[in-house]
Amino acid sequence: MARRGDGSRPPRKEPRPERQVAFRLGLSAESRAAAYLIAKGYRIVARRWRSSVGEVDIVARRRQVLVFVEVKARARLDDAAESVTERQQRRIAAAAAAWLAEHPDDAMSDIRFDAVLVAPGRLPRHIVAAFDADG
Repeated sequence: MARRGDGSRPPRKEPRPERQVAFRLGLSAESRAAAYLIAKGYRIVARRWRSSVGEVDIVARRRQVLVFVEVKARARLDDAAESVTERQQRRIAAAAAAWLAEHPDDAMSDIRFDAVLVAPGRLPRHIVAAFDADG
């Protein structure tokens, strides 16, 4: 048995089945959103970019605009639109600031926060300038 402080980690628990389904749904939604943005002329710079302060689902560029995209998947597009909370907006804005700190060449770009809403059997809905960095 491993003791605390010896550097070893306890074995990882398997995620609950519903979390595994949610994770796969999220990946599928992000893939659909990325494909939709590419079709609209965006270049995907990063997907699922993580920092110590948060995660950005998609970082994309179109011309001189760097776009931080939150992807939301729900059964209905309207439900997806309502699910981007102020707390999430603040976390995404903080992650965007971390991105800019790590990628100083992007610091002079115009910055925007978009959302892509995904629902089964529907085309994704791209909300341009869905929120501001101020939340």
